[in-house]
Amino acid sequence: MISYFENSKIHYTISGKGPSLVLLHGFLLSPSIWTKIISKLSKKNQVIIIDLPGHGKSETIANVQTMELMAAVVNWVLEENNISKASFIGHSMGGYISLAFAEKYPDKIETLVLLNSSTEADSKERQVNRDRAIKVIQNNSEIFIRMGIANLFTEERQEKFKHLIDKFSKEAFQFPVEGIIASIKGMKIRKDRTSVLKNFKGKKYMISGIEDPLIPISNSIKIASETNTKLFKVNSGHMSINENSDEIVKIMHFIDFI
Repeated sequence: MISYFENSKIHYTISGKGPSLVLLHGFLLSPSIWTKIISKLSKKNQVIIIDLPGHGKSETIANVQTMELMAAVVNWVLEENNISKASFIGHSMGGYISLAFAEKYPDKIETLVLLNSSTEADSKERQVNRDRAIKVIQNNSEIFIRMGIANLFTEERQEKFKHLIDKFSKEAFQFPVEGIIASIKGMKIRKDRTSVLKNFKGKKYMISGIEDPLIPISNSIKIASETNTKLFKVNSGHMSINENSDEIVKIMHFIDFI
């Protein structure tokens, strides 16, 4: 399906019947990360999967795609389909957007799941790295994409999951470069939303990889403790949904999504 947000094309799919469940993928990724689990989730839920701006088949919506702006896109899609309340699973950048949505539209979220994501803002060092990343992309976007996706997995796991690195890279090569850069700029300036998770009134969960190379499990443990959020630790890197889908299915059963 296609929606138009300020004249920019936004792709999304809706499948299944039941309570609404929104799935938001991470940076440099697409809805294909959900392939192994979508059929199970859609048996019990109306699942809305959105290609985030500048990713998948969706167009770029701004020079700087802030988390707030992308949350507004998600809200636009929900309103177009008369969905007044939904649960969210946000992977990585999708988690940042889910938190921005929770802050802006707190009454519209039932259950919030942060998958390999964080509530914290970028550190100064990470912000500098974001600027470096933009320069690399401008020189050779394919090298950046390939390295960026490989780095979602630990070095020890990269050979095992080479087929996924190849698949996700091939998909990301088709994304507009300006959309990738706009998302990096948006992540760089995102604010800390630990208080948003702490004050969230619905059910809330974090799912984190014990070997996540981007978000250390120690950070996840600290955030979960500070926000009184149930934390699930998964034997995986940053791509828990793909590296250990069996464990994710068990967690989805516990949350009552399956």
